[in-house]
Amino acid sequence: MKKRLLALLLACSMVFALAACGGNGQSGTPETTAPETGAPETTAPETGAPEAKTVKVGLICIGDENDQGYTYNFIRGKEAVTETLAAKGINVEWVVKYNIGEDSSCEDANIELAEEGCQLIINNSYGFEPFMLKVAPDYPEIEFISCTNQASWNDGLDNTHNAFANIYEGRYLAGVAAGMKMQELIDNGDITADQAVIGYVGAYSFAEVISGFTAYYLGAKSVCPSVSMKVQFVGSWSDATAEGNAADALCDLGCIMISQHSDNTTPATTAQSKGAFHTGYNNDMIGVAPEASIIGTRIDWSVYFEYAIEAVVNGESFDQDWCHGMDEGAVVMTPLNEDIAAAGTAEKLAEVEEAIRTGALQVFDTATFTVGGEEVTASFALDTDGDFTPDSEEAVFDGAYHESYFQSAPYFALQIDGIEWLNSAF
Repeated sequence: MKKRLLALLLACSMVFALAACGGNGQSGTPETTAPETGAPETTAPETGAPEAKTVKVGLICIGDENDQGYTYNFIRGKEAVTETLAAKGINVEWVVKYNIGEDSSCEDANIELAEEGCQLIINNSYGFEPFMLKVAPDYPEIEFISCTNQASWNDGLDNTHNAFANIYEGRYLAGVAAGMKMQELIDNGDITADQAVIGYVGAYSFAEVISGFTAYYLGAKSVCPSVSMKVQFVGSWSDATAEGNAADALCDLGCIMISQHSDNTTPATTAQSKGAFHTGYNNDMIGVAPEASIIGTRIDWSVYFEYAIEAVVNGESFDQDWCHGMDEGAVVMTPLNEDIAAAGTAEKLAEVEEAIRTGALQVFDTATFTVGGEEVTASFALDTDGDFTPDSEEAVFDGAYHESYFQSAPYFALQIDGIEWLNSAF
């Protein structure tokens, strides 16, 4: 399935800051686990141990680790895979560029990393792909990866790749945890059934976000049948103030549970300040909101990084469109806040996770939701005007909508019953 590219029109320019983690703060300074010379490490001949290998990898980030969300999660993946590959005799020399805008500065960053000798360049944001694709044809010997995107795998270039994970699986589980908490509040008489309302802070009304909050809602509904959801889009992947304001407004509308597809911790801290509960994304947010945050979900990017980097080191080809979930550990849950979670949540999550992993549970089972009061029998996509049009591939079969089946990037864009969109943002 080919999801239509949606142009991101940013109303304000991003701060352009080039830094390197663990370096001296200068542009392009590498983080390295290899000797300063960059030469391969070798062991003493008499030991008979294999020769170590060194690979130089560039990483372009829309933010930095201080967001404690999206980019922070990529840095966790980077650090984990560096350790894993070192144990295999592969030293990864990283060159990281932080706070790059979804604009020509991304094109410049890709060129700079290519000229610095990176053998693999990873772009971590959706809006980076068009700029990456301007550079990739000029460096056919370098592999370029666009994370969470969909144009690279079928662009006719052999050195461009897309990668994503089935994060909707983790969102479904987070929804189960949220639904169990709301049902517990109902059973205890703390709220009425119709007060089980979720507020969801979304970045854009793109399929990636729609897929996630729909899975979350279906997970909650599976254990709390009376649940409903309100979604507020903020028109940015990372705007801490807007995200906090959206969460605040949703609480004022009666939402007692807040979740998010946005990069910062402000929805969590706002939920706590308003007496609501919260489930997070990309990071464990219990530390910033211990009285509100129940659980979160994130992509473990180290799984894909290990696969791609090892292939480059060994001179092997690797998938141009990669996507896995709980089946390979690419989607994981953050710790459960046992102090506030409903009784039995851990056991229920283990049961549901196993059902998802084995395929016994389909997240988008068409018997569990309707659109306009009707069961869904065919899939649709959102075009650039925000209109629903038939998909180029039929994703509904065998009683379920098969998300990320035809391509790694999500394409579920149905507006199902029970979820109210308060606005839209393309």
